Amino acid sequence: MGESSIGLDFEKAAGGEVMGIDEAGRGPLAGGVYAAAVSVSLDRAEELLAGDWSGINDSKKLSEKKRELLAEKIKATEGCKWAVASASAKEIDEFNILNATHLAMRRAAEKLGPMKILVDGLPVKSLPYPSQNIIKGDAKSLLIAAASILAKTARDAELRELDRRYPGYGFAKHKGYPTKAHYAAIEKLGPTPEHRRSFRLCAK
Repeated sequence: MGESSIGLDFEKAAGGEVMGIDEAGRGPLAGGVYAAAVSVSLDRAEELLAGDWSGINDSKKLSEKKRELLAEKIKATEGCKWAVASASAKEIDEFNILNATHLAMRRAAEKLGPMKILVDGLPVKSLPYPSQNIIKGDAKSLLIAAASILAKTARDAELRELDRRYPGYGFAKHKGYPTKAHYAAIEKLGPTPEHRRSFRLCAK
């Protein structure tokens, strides 16, 4: 199997047109939660798995540089349909993180239109089309892994933008996650409008 067990077994089992969906950013203290959807025909997917997309894996297993390169490759792939969507920090506070994550997933799915969905993790009942959940799907399904890369790189781009808008918090470095430096910055500067008020924003 090599170091990756990414394949097309779930895509083949689903049959017909299928999209993979994954999210990024459930754990951070700031910024939105992102979801991406990726779809490509099975014939094309076989080709890509052996060629241009052979480096695709769960985004957490890739370096930031590798993720960025693969994201550009995915978006530029002929015949690939993809979409990225998010739910804001305000929506996370209003609906809670789980519901906001599902909202972002639904938005991404709706951008691609009706087809079967393979979704990473636990079942998501609010998706607009028939779906199958796959535990650790981002390490098993090519389309979910591709979606994980697009969701993560889109969220990282938002955090780099927040770093420019709110200097002193270190968003570009920790990407909003609860690090010691991030807690220290909140204590010193107070929360920004992009901080999730429903999360524990102090280290104590």
